Amino acid sequence: MNITVLYFGAVRERANGLREEALTLHEGASVADVRDAAVERHPSIAPLLPSLRLARNERFVKLLHEVLNEGDVVAFIPPVAGGSGDVALQDGPIDVRAVEAQVTSRDRGGLVTFTGLVRDHTGEHAVERLEYEAYDSMAIRVLQEIVDETKARFSGVRVAVAHRLGVLGIGEVAVCIAVSAPHRAESFEACRFVIERLKEDVPIFKREVRTDGSVWVGLGS
Repeated sequence: MNITVLYFGAVRERANGLREEALTLHEGASVADVRDAAVERHPSIAPLLPSLRLARNERFVKLLHEVLNEGDVVAFIPPVAGGSGDVALQDGPIDVRAVEAQVTSRDRGGLVTFTGLVRDHTGEHAVERLEYEAYDSMAIRVLQEIVDETKARFSGVRVAVAHRLGVLGIGEVAVCIAVSAPHRAESFEACRFVIERLKEDVPIFKREVRTDGSVWVGLGS
């Protein structure tokens, strides 16, 4: 049985820079078998396992004994830091006003915008830049699911999200979330809901390049 394995962020670095590789496993192999085979090929991945999540065909795995099918794609997902329509990943600068324009109209009384900027330090460490990468197709799908869930949870809201990829300098916008609603309360609550879910579940990975080295955020290495 042939399985494709994807590596991102710190996992990719420890897999000799590979973003993708093919594994041939026995029939009835599980997600756990993929994990073990990958670690056998790349032992330096092992220390990261407690911090990783696995995804099968762009959905997070809940049970490692899930049996795989021919052609499945299994991704090793490090802790996440963030298209089309409501959501976008982009290499160039984010236009905050354009994101807001996606959700505003004359019947909207409340508009809340969150912009995440690249700061010049983390604790005592001076930061030079941030580097973002993503499992693009899964990130778009999960972002859209978060937007849809937000609309279902908070009555009358509209949501738009844009997240940068690539290299960002100090002061650049890394993420912009715009939420509108007829009233302010729903806008504030929904905006907070989106950013918290994004930071938890969307497979976008951030490396912080400091004057004294670099770390993958969430792993510290």
